[in-house]
Amino acid sequence: MNKRTLVVGALLLATLWSGWQAWNNRQQAPAAPAAAGADYILHDFEIIALDAQGKESLTLRAPQLARSSKDETLDISKPLFLLPDNAGKHWQLAAATGWVSADGEQMILRGGVKGDSPTDPAIVPTTFRSDTLTIYPRRNLAQTEDVVEMTQPGLSQRGVGMQLDTATRNLRLLSQVKTRYEPSAAR
Repeated sequence: MNKRTLVVGALLLATLWSGWQAWNNRQQAPAAPAAAGADYILHDFEIIALDAQGKESLTLRAPQLARSSKDETLDISKPLFLLPDNAGKHWQLAAATGWVSADGEQMILRGGVKGDSPTDPAIVPTTFRSDTLTIYPRRNLAQTEDVVEMTQPGLSQRGVGMQLDTATRNLRLLSQVKTRYEPSAAR
C-alpha cells in the first residue's frame, strides 16, 4: 500500500465517523405541547359556524386550535370570535386563550379579554375589558362575574359582572358600577 491510499482511507473513515456522530447527536424537534392527547391541531385558521337556518352564528380566527381526544373540547390560542348582531355587524371578542365545550354550547375566554362593539355609524362605539368571559352563542349571550371596564366616547364605567346580548347590542354592568363622564372626550 502506498501512502496516498492510507491517507484517503483515513480521511474516509474520519468522514464516516463524524457523519455518524452528527446523525446520532442531532436535535429532535420537540412536539408541540398542545399536541399531547389531541385528535387534531389547526394552525392559522378561520372557521365560520352556521346556525340551523344556515346563517352565520359565529366566526373564529386563531393561530392554533387543538381538539382533545378525551372529551372532544377545543383549546384555542389567541382566539378572535366574531359574533353577528341582528343587523349582521360583528362584535369582536378576543383573549389570550379560549375553550369550547364539545357540543359548542359554551365558550370561555381567559386572559385579557377584549370586546369591541360592531362598527356602525348608527351606534355609539363600545369597548369592554375583563379577565374572563363566558359566551353562549346560540343564546346570543356573553357574561362574566369579573371586574369589567367599559368605555364609550366621553364615558367610562367600571363594575363587577356583565351581561351582553350580542343580537340586540345590550350591554349592562351588574353591580358596584362607577361611572366617569367626560363630555369633552365625546367630541
